[in-house]
Amino acid sequence: QVQLVESGGGLVQAGGSLRLSCAASTRTFSTYHMGWFRQAPGKEREFVVAVSWSGNTYYADSAKGRFTITRDNTKNTVYLQMNSLKPDDTAVYYCAESTRATMTFSAPGSYAYWGQGTQVTVSS
Repeated sequence: QVQLVESGGGLVQAGGSLRLSCAASTRTFSTYHMGWFRQAPGKEREFVVAVSWSGNTYYADSAKGRFTITRDNTKNTVYLQMNSLKPDDTAVYYCAESTRATMTFSAPGSYAYWGQGTQVTVSS
């Protein structure tokens, strides 16, 4: 059982920045694909960004140019740097992991384990 713990959420004004972290309790983190999703009230969970075990990155259109995903395999942690935040970015942000050989990185069903989520609120 892999445990994922997100942190770094909070309240920020529009145009501000936040960095989310997701720490994984596993010795094989470097073999995992990692993704970030978000869910706003009344909406479905949506893909934000992902990084493969080999370092390839995938971004939703809404995240391109503003968000950056990085991973530190020495710390078993993946990060989501979010800049130029907008009120529409308000949501609970979840990290997720997968070890699938064949991935659809934007599909929640591709991921086996999820964190508990961290709230991001962007005020206008």
